Amino acid sequence: MTRWGILATGHIAGRFAEDLRLVPDAELVAVGSRAADSARRFADRHGAKRAYGSWVELAADPEVDVIYVATPHVAHHEAAMTCLTAGRAVLLEKPFTLDLATSTELVDTARAAGVFLMEAMWMRTNPLILRVVDLIAQGAIGTVTGVRADFGVSGPFPPEHRMRAVTLGGGALLDLGVYPISLAHLLLGVPQQVRSWAQLSPEGVDENTGILFGYDTGALATMSCGMVGASGQTASITGTEGRIDLPEPFFRPAALTLHRAGAEPETIAGNMTGGGYQYEAIEVQRCLAEGLTESPLVSHATTLEVMALLDSVREQIGVRYL
Repeated sequence: MTRWGILATGHIAGRFAEDLRLVPDAELVAVGSRAADSARRFADRHGAKRAYGSWVELAADPEVDVIYVATPHVAHHEAAMTCLTAGRAVLLEKPFTLDLATSTELVDTARAAGVFLMEAMWMRTNPLILRVVDLIAQGAIGTVTGVRADFGVSGPFPPEHRMRAVTLGGGALLDLGVYPISLAHLLLGVPQQVRSWAQLSPEGVDENTGILFGYDTGALATMSCGMVGASGQTASITGTEGRIDLPEPFFRPAALTLHRAGAEPETIAGNMTGGGYQYEAIEVQRCLAEGLTESPLVSHATTLEVMALLDSVREQIGVRYL
């Protein structure tokens, strides 16, 4: 049995707790928050045995094997460091931190301590996304020449909302753009060229962002993210001999459509239950059972490479977090 703790009590923490019920040999045993009453309500709602009014108390609980950190972006580094220095394995919500420097510090800390650490980029553990990777490896669409993905939401968000707060790492890029960028990285790796444009809000965060990756192979990745209009939230992977289309939402698809040259389109349906967060928990438990300190599906190198790309985009569009 893997004993889980959850640090934070917001919406995503609740969705993760619900999906954790679908994971074999998983038990939610403790919840931690800076507000004791919030932790108690969350624990009661999701069946956790203990509720703590501080992160330190949760991290010190000897009956917790791994902690899922679901705070706002700006607190990821502090919360994860609290857990890692206490010797607790960590599943850290994306984006890992606000920048490459603090992400590297977490990875170095985990490696030095021999403690498991993984970014909760749940898309990379989704069975249908993994099927896309397998199909490409098998040559189903030939050599990948292009990736297109978008993630836009309608808003509008009031000025006090976390999506518009510079002090909370707001904007579309870290919250939404990390998905298209992660998909491009998964399928094409690190680009040799990065070009970005954005419209910034009065607060100084990106509201509407376009990103282009160029590769020495000639491949391209075109991506967009925004919070000024709901996009299709779809993705398409083009190859020399076909194409794979992912419907909305592309990062948690219910099916994929395979277009092979000279053949009728083939729809491959998934068999996903729940919200999709269970797959990252299953991957964490598999790694812990095998004594691994990082996941091959969401490796430390992957996390740091994607964070470096986010830093590059942010530098180009002129977003500075306070």
